[in-house]
Amino acid sequence: MIPGLSVSRHLTHFSQSMTDKNSPVQVQIKETITNAESAASWLSSERERLLNTLARDGAVLLRGLPLSNALDFDACVVALELENFTYAESLSNAVRVNKTERVFTANEAPPDLEIFLHHEMAQTPTYPSKLLFFCEHSSDTGGSTPLCQSERLLKQLRDKVPQLIDDLQSKGVQYTNVMPASADLGSGQGRSWQNTLGSQSKASAESRLRELNYTWEWLQNQNLKVTTPVLPATRLLADGREVFFNQLIAAYRGWKDSRNKDSKKIRFGDGGDISEASMEIVCETAEDITYDHFWQKGDLLLVDNFLIMHGRRPFVGTRKVLASLSI
Repeated sequence: MIPGLSVSRHLTHFSQSMTDKNSPVQVQIKETITNAESAASWLSSERERLLNTLARDGAVLLRGLPLSNALDFDACVVALELENFTYAESLSNAVRVNKTERVFTANEAPPDLEIFLHHEMAQTPTYPSKLLFFCEHSSDTGGSTPLCQSERLLKQLRDKVPQLIDDLQSKGVQYTNVMPASADLGSGQGRSWQNTLGSQSKASAESRLRELNYTWEWLQNQNLKVTTPVLPATRLLADGREVFFNQLIAAYRGWKDSRNKDSKKIRFGDGGDISEASMEIVCETAEDITYDHFWQKGDLLLVDNFLIMHGRRPFVGTRKVLASLSI
């Protein structure tokens, strides 16, 4: 146990009974920390043990730190000495707004839109290893962050849909989505192709896509339809754990804006269809073992992107949850 701390769990530890839902490890801070500067100093001193806990359990909640805004959050990220994974350089398809070099809004999608379970940027060839979230302001109702342990999900899916898992592992998966010519704030996938690809012309966008081994098609209104190279749908971690690492649930259930509602968004790497019946089982199984984290102002949540899927429930009122990513 970390000196000066007590560790509790809202419900159960991630490694406990497979029949129980799981929550983040919650670190209750006993030391007196009076401001953001001392919070950052404390995080720096406990960095190694906090990150070890994160690597073991997948999610760690720090509640009670005197943090108020993006600058406070940024100082905490710096204190943890994690290599920055910038939004600008990422292939994230979500519209976000940078508050500092390391901190940005989690997603600018409308509050009534659900963002379904996913591993961050697993629909791209490049993705972060760790996610940090900070609650600047909690919503009036709703707005929880669902968390689902992917190792546990994969084990259950092997029993329920073994052929699907075999096919995903042998064939991989590809994703298709249509990027708008300008930011679409009404969509969870509304980032423009210019912003996503760091390109201001079709020629430079095509050059970037070629480097990434994507295929593409220019559509009406200068929208850009892209298909990823074949990507893995599961991942074997260094410690031997195997996880359901992909964006299948989010793409299947959530990529339904005006540009994407009629297109086939997921398929096996050989071009074959992934059946809706199988995907419904995947979605239902994941939902059944998902824990919803309800935010309180000042919450700092660390998530291992390889172990835990996350999302966002619809909400009412002002909700300000900021994010930072690390390589």
